[in-house]
Amino acid sequence: MAKKAKSRSAAQAAVKKRSGAKAAARSSARKAVKAKARATPAKAAPKKPARPKQRIAISHHREEDFKADGLRAYAKYRDLGIAEASHGLAQAHVIRLQGPCDPNEVSKLHFHDVEFQMVYVLKGWVKTYMDGQGETLMKEGSAWTQPPKIKHMILDYSDDVELLEVILPAEFKTVELKA
Repeated sequence: MAKKAKSRSAAQAAVKKRSGAKAAARSSARKAVKAKARATPAKAAPKKPARPKQRIAISHHREEDFKADGLRAYAKYRDLGIAEASHGLAQAHVIRLQGPCDPNEVSKLHFHDVEFQMVYVLKGWVKTYMDGQGETLMKEGSAWTQPPKIKHMILDYSDDVELLEVILPAEFKTVELKA
């Protein structure tokens, strides 16, 4: 029995030695492949052009900064300087919808060709319609996102409504639809 135990131990040691040698060989081969991959750039993934470095944007509230030069004639916009600071990556502005709401002018179904859009109600309220969501009343402190190209419209708003809107990218197309 002692002889069998010895030969079994010797066999197990030999197997371990061979397994260890194989594992070491595999490990060396993996290291070589990884090193080669690091040395040669991948052809499949095209390199994105580097974005210009973003800078700090600071904007303080000033009444004179609200301009009627934005997307909608019934709104005044206060640009927060994000588009310039981010080199067009994003845009942020405070919007004051001018009351009283005229549904003939305001309630037009449309979408924006954007990657991201978020709206936060700073003051007042706004009633919106979004495709797939229906009508929603948004009050001071409410926030929502609008997925890219979602059909939507404003239905009504308070005379004192102010909204913070963040959009990516800064430049985008708006398409009005027939309701």
